[in-house]
Amino acid sequence: MILKRVVVTGLGTITPLGKTVDEFWNSLLNGVSGADMITHFDASKFKTRFACEVKDYNPLDHFDRKEVRKLDPYAQFALIASKEALEDSGLFNNVDPNRVGVIFATGIGGFTTFLNEVVSFGNGDGVPRFNPFFIPKIIGDIAAGQISIKYGFRGPNYATTSACASAGHAIIDSFNYIRLGKADAFITGGSEAGINPAGIGGFNAMHAISTRNDDPKTASRPFDKDRDGFVLGEGGGAVILEEYEHAKKRGAKIYAEIIGGGSTGDAYHITSPHPDGLGAMLAMEEALREAGLKPEDIDHINTHGTSTPVGDVAEPKAIVNLFGDHAYKMVMNATKSMHGHLLGAAAAVELIATILSLRDSIVPPTINHFTDDPDIDNQLNFAFNKPVKRNMDVALSNSFGFGGHNTTIAIRKFKE
Repeated sequence: MILKRVVVTGLGTITPLGKTVDEFWNSLLNGVSGADMITHFDASKFKTRFACEVKDYNPLDHFDRKEVRKLDPYAQFALIASKEALEDSGLFNNVDPNRVGVIFATGIGGFTTFLNEVVSFGNGDGVPRFNPFFIPKIIGDIAAGQISIKYGFRGPNYATTSACASAGHAIIDSFNYIRLGKADAFITGGSEAGINPAGIGGFNAMHAISTRNDDPKTASRPFDKDRDGFVLGEGGGAVILEEYEHAKKRGAKIYAEIIGGGSTGDAYHITSPHPDGLGAMLAMEEALREAGLKPEDIDHINTHGTSTPVGDVAEPKAIVNLFGDHAYKMVMNATKSMHGHLLGAAAAVELIATILSLRDSIVPPTINHFTDDPDIDNQLNFAFNKPVKRNMDVALSNSFGFGGHNTTIAIRKFKE
């Protein structure tokens, strides 16, 4: 069968770097750090007292009081990002709602709601007094359901959960539905809201997040010798994927074309990547094969680049092993150095950054690089501390998750 082309026609975000796509993109280009001291709760007794929170967020700016009571913050972020993406795309015009789907990811779901309800019960008299919306607020699929209900889209509708690769799988699934002719368009992406005592405390117990409390804005240091873990972030990212002829017929603005997706497993460890990045390499290799590309066709990679001791060594090894000499000709970056690690939303937010890099011929910097790591090939171009201007046609965006889940999405600058 002839596979259909899939293009991106809308973008939406709410992140620690801004509550719109334009704010997010401008902050990336200016090397802004979204890290600061935690305001969501009293973190004074925690090993880590900072995170990348969405700044000046008031849910009542987006929802009425009745809606807020029914929506965990992760679902709020999903709806906000989706609204911007839909308005950006103009998809409401001349669309069959039965042919539009929603696949929206989260790594954890309604974590804050779950924590608050259980703490309230534990501090009570043993009589169960749970919010009637407790279960609908915490389940991981409810953001996809809420988006579908709000806009009346009746195509395939579900969530994907694969830790920090969750949104990558949502986007790849949506891409596959469209190119197989099973839908005309999708709202897809991911959202997360895990900055709470259990989130910070749990990642502290794993020694996964930075404890650089004296200087949080420089705490996320991908590929730097002195990195000490990632910085937890929150927010959401949404993209509108659409079949090319459908988009063309309605005169849609097209940002880029999705041309391949790779999904693999490390089969190695519950939290650590394969030391040579084997699963990551296989995901990139699969994305290239599916897109009909050779390694030398790639201009840019938005790396997973979390600022963790082991992961930041494994990914560059995978890149060098797959791309050989061409690895040194590409521009790479790690936008998590600025917006932090959005867990299940990371792949969506970073795909948006990658798409805009192709559009504007510029790669945002990997900030907070101070000292080269001898275990990382420092001949690679990570766009350290300054954006890199370059004409680019094809890029990859990598996302890897606990459990050994890997995704790579291949994107091409749009051409008729």
